[in-house]
Amino acid sequence: MPDDDDMDPTATGRQDSFSTILRRLAEDEARTRIAVADLLEAMKDRAFGALLFIFAMPNTIPTPPGTSAILGIPLVFLSLQMALGQTPWLPKVIAGRSMLRTDFAAMIDRASPWIIKAERMLKPRYPALSQPAMERLIGVICLVLSIILALPIPLGNMLPAVALCVMAFGILEKDGVWVVLGVLIGIASLFLVAGVLYAIVKALIFFAASIFA
Repeated sequence: MPDDDDMDPTATGRQDSFSTILRRLAEDEARTRIAVADLLEAMKDRAFGALLFIFAMPNTIPTPPGTSAILGIPLVFLSLQMALGQTPWLPKVIAGRSMLRTDFAAMIDRASPWIIKAERMLKPRYPALSQPAMERLIGVICLVLSIILALPIPLGNMLPAVALCVMAFGILEKDGVWVVLGVLIGIASLFLVAGVLYAIVKALIFFAASIFA
């Protein structure tokens, strides 16, 4: 008899892992470019989690100015759909965006070790958090974080991006523990952003007072 590992995952009720799907796209030499629409099609019913991760991940490290705004728009769009209980869909101007398969493969090579480590810790837990009402609430939280990420706030994009990535993994594998952890990181990021904004306002007030004193 064939080993379980050699069987079709769909025949055993299992789904391919996120890292496996990404690797399959990266190694598909029939493709010249990989578009957002390709990821949407490949992930099917898990597209929300996958695309939230793909668009949030680059913001977890320092990026050139304006990057968070560009990547934040699709995040806002997806989070809003999730909050409204809709199926994932992206307008052509976003879904049609693509990159060379070789560049996509290089990005996946860098990210795969971290994704695989995360997947080893993920498992379906607390199914109540996967119910439609809870998914909409999670969508609202993701929407708030996505809006903050898209704004030009110094140090305001990295921690929300981490929170979105953690929640995205939880959504992908229906792991309530990771969803809750992502929410907690998201709350911490709100306090950080509020502190940064407060410091900016205080600095502006001090600067204005020193000019007109």
